[in-house]
Amino acid sequence: MNLKPLADRVIIKMVEAEETTKSGIILTAAAKEKPEVAEVLAVGPGGAVDGKEVVMTVKPGDKVITSKYSGTQVKIDGEDLTIVRQGDILAIVE
Repeated sequence: MNLKPLADRVIIKMVEAEETTKSGIILTAAAKEKPEVAEVLAVGPGGAVDGKEVVMTVKPGDKVITSKYSGTQVKIDGEDLTIVRQGDILAIVE
């Protein structure tokens, strides 16, 4: 199945949390925080949203930081994806 986001929506896939800390300590599943960094898979066309013109500034392949509990989670072909508005993206990781 192929998803095409509409308007100012962005499809992202969360990047897995680190298994170990920088000092080499292995983390259990309970100790890992929910990942906030995601990879952009698809971007909507932008345009008029709620009476305002929206220009899309993210592109597929970008790594982004999102609000912790934003978006709608969907499962497509066994992959967990999230659909968010561009406004829920806080920063692009460079």
